[in-house]
Amino acid sequence: MDRHDKDVGGESAGSDAAPTGSDAVPTGPDAAPTGSGAASAPTGSAAAPAPADSGAAPARTGIAALSRRSQVVAALVLAVVVATVCVHVGMVFLHVAPSNTVSKEHGRTVDDWIYPEFEQNWKLFAPNPLQQNVAVQVRAQIRTADGAGRTTRWYDLSAQDGAAIDHNLLPSHTQQNELRRGWDFFVSTHDAQNRPTGLRGELSERYIRRMVLLRLHRHEPLARGEAFDQVQVRSRTTAVQPPEWSDEKINGKPVLRVLPWWSVTPGDLPLAGADRARRDVAVAQNGGVR
Repeated sequence: MDRHDKDVGGESAGSDAAPTGSDAVPTGPDAAPTGSGAASAPTGSAAAPAPADSGAAPARTGIAALSRRSQVVAALVLAVVVATVCVHVGMVFLHVAPSNTVSKEHGRTVDDWIYPEFEQNWKLFAPNPLQQNVAVQVRAQIRTADGAGRTTRWYDLSAQDGAAIDHNLLPSHTQQNELRRGWDFFVSTHDAQNRPTGLRGELSERYIRRMVLLRLHRHEPLARGEAFDQVQVRSRTTAVQPPEWSDEKINGKPVLRVLPWWSVTPGDLPLAGADRARRDVAVAQNGGVR
């Protein structure tokens, strides 16, 4: 009996002992990976991406990203487009610009380019720019204190304005436009015989008289007892000569337009001399008695 109890007790003790050998290694799906399997296990979000190399060249964009052959083709296409646009703008300019030497020489070529797709119904300038040099000149008859008279020389008022404008960075509006616009006003309101065509014609005459008398005062200072009796205005028009390379023929002979003598009234004189002019006119009407 004791022997049997020892055998039974030995078996119980052997079954409760820790497993050894091959029985100690877990198997099946619950077994932990070992060897290379454990080393290659994914780490999930804990793995950080490798930092980019800060010294790498930036990526090229646009034409720079193309190959050398493609860049050459793109440059040629761009040059053709720019040249075509420049030619088109030049042709349109010559088409809408006033008649000039270039448009007369190549008018057929310009028309072939413009018509019919690019036809224009407007002009660059309105009216056409003046292609003439117009000089306005004036002289006066002065009545002296002893009742005699004298005639001044011709004064070129346009040349005086031109001299004041040359080398002047800020010429005045008076120097640039007063005389020119005044003469244009007179010509547009008078016929070829210098007769006014309406009330504006008479107004332009008064404007011209006042303007030329104001300027004559600067060149012909009157002595005591002298007064302006009459003034005469004329214009000298010459055509602008074409360039040397042009075969255009223009008559360069000056054309004169001489106006009749205008009697001076006190209202035509500058304000500084208005009172004296009224006294002189009154003296003339009284037979020279002051």
